[in-house]
Amino acid sequence: MKTVEIIGYKRANLGKVEAKKLRAEAKVPCVLYGGDEQVHFHAPMYLFRELLYTPNSYFVILNIEGTEYRAILQDAQFHPVSDVLMHADFLLLQEGKKVRMDIPVELEGSAPGVIVGGKLVMKVRKLTITATPENMPETIKVDVSELELGKSVKVEAIKPENYEILNNAQVSIASVTIPRALRSKMNEEAE
Repeated sequence: MKTVEIIGYKRANLGKVEAKKLRAEAKVPCVLYGGDEQVHFHAPMYLFRELLYTPNSYFVILNIEGTEYRAILQDAQFHPVSDVLMHADFLLLQEGKKVRMDIPVELEGSAPGVIVGGKLVMKVRKLTITATPENMPETIKVDVSELELGKSVKVEAIKPENYEILNNAQVSIASVTIPRALRSKMNEEAE
């Protein structure tokens, strides 16, 4: 799994007033959960760009005043109007302890339905899974080489090895739809 490093500094004062001052300085108030005690810290807002505004999932190396923690981003809160990052929660990774993450789906192969004029539509871009940190996949590969016109591949088609998929087994990941022009051509031929 890819990692992103975020450099943070411990917060001496907690509360709304202090958090507002940090945000005015383009810093994000953060909390690290999952250890013996919670660690309150702040980090520059620009360090979150690669972590938040990408389709990939990452482990995070939190460097808080020289102490390094392996974590994942558990939650991020944004301002409802300006969409500025307001707060971030991190979960400490522990060996052997399962964590829940959204992992991107990667389609493999070429669908026969697309070759004859259909359109491949990706309906689910990420799947929620639980796994230990050492078994966490970077992407979940889904084979679409069997998809004909009007067919779809569902979550139940994925055979996970070292992780568990939490999404409903009947959820469609990708399908080959029949475009309107091709549908009318098929109707004319049938008549």
